[in-house]
Amino acid sequence: MATVTFDKATRIYPGSTKPAVDQLEIDIEDGEFLVLVGPSGCGKSTSLRMLAGLEDVNGGAIRIGDRDVTHLPPKDRDIAMVFQNYALYPHMSVADNMGFALKIAGVNKAEIRKKVEEAAKILDLTEYLDRKPKALSGGQRQRVAMGRAIVREPQVFLMDEPLSNLDAKLRVSTRTQIASLQRRLGITTVYVTHDQVEAMTMGDRVAVLKDGLLQQVDSPRNMYDRPVNLFVAGFIGSPAMNLIEVPITDGGVKFGNSVVPVSREALSAAADKGDTTVHVGVRPEHFDIVELGGGEAAKSLSKNTSDAPAGLAVSVNVVEELGADGYVYGSAEVGGEHKDLVVRVNGRAVPEKGTELHVVPRPGELHVFSTKTGERLSD
Repeated sequence: MATVTFDKATRIYPGSTKPAVDQLEIDIEDGEFLVLVGPSGCGKSTSLRMLAGLEDVNGGAIRIGDRDVTHLPPKDRDIAMVFQNYALYPHMSVADNMGFALKIAGVNKAEIRKKVEEAAKILDLTEYLDRKPKALSGGQRQRVAMGRAIVREPQVFLMDEPLSNLDAKLRVSTRTQIASLQRRLGITTVYVTHDQVEAMTMGDRVAVLKDGLLQQVDSPRNMYDRPVNLFVAGFIGSPAMNLIEVPITDGGVKFGNSVVPVSREALSAAADKGDTTVHVGVRPEHFDIVELGGGEAAKSLSKNTSDAPAGLAVSVNVVEELGADGYVYGSAEVGGEHKDLVVRVNGRAVPEKGTELHVVPRPGELHVFSTKTGERLSD
């Protein structure tokens, strides 16, 4: 087992002046499951390939344990990689595929067989050891690729979107298997995905990249509760956080017909940056629906005429009924522009399409970001 360190690691592809990965700094603990996530072209696969030795490092360093592996060939790094396309040999049996790296390394047949059978038992592949890959399902092939990595007993597992070729249901079950397997084996794992749900459910920590730059690295819970900027706020969470530009007013922000309290520190930080507006972020589950008769919350938040409903009027366009919950996809007029919003509602009391809801964010659940810089202002 080993730690992994990206020390200002940079990759610039030939013919380009802009780094694909720009001074990446991450310290990965021994036995940790770290997920690199971000949109296409953000540098996550390049970062993984730099760690694997498949891409040159143009600046900085990469260390596995105490060894500087920046310029070592892949075979000398003691890593095992699981690819998106499985990369199995079609003419070999499952057992031969899993043991091939050990055979090349000169390990004796009895030892290979023992390790292959142990890995097959862990992965529930024992009955398939004599089959060829073409006789397996996609999920079984992916487990064979995992088995091939396990038998090598590397210091680090590297996984590059290993589930993207599987159907939705199989992805969910396989990601659970991979996460539980990694915890049993305790091998340091770096996992790349573009699917933020996958990242949030699998990783001990998640690192979000954008345009080759690390935005935030944190536990899934902290990243969900305290995104450091607008990009992370909009990227992490499904459905995504609602991000709305609103004017600053005395003691808070103007949200439709309501003034929602915001911390004094956030307002002071916005003033220091010269912002007259801020972006507020509200998770779909952190809206309260205002009854038009006006409850106590509505009355306390409404700063308008007594008959004006509190909050923001949202026109219901689409309703997703998921059983326990429902999601309203609607639009609201904010600052003279139409803004799409998502609101979680009780699955037993979903509104009709074409109706109108009035919503207010819960004051303690508001995320505030600078309009100018996109940085987080709230605690």
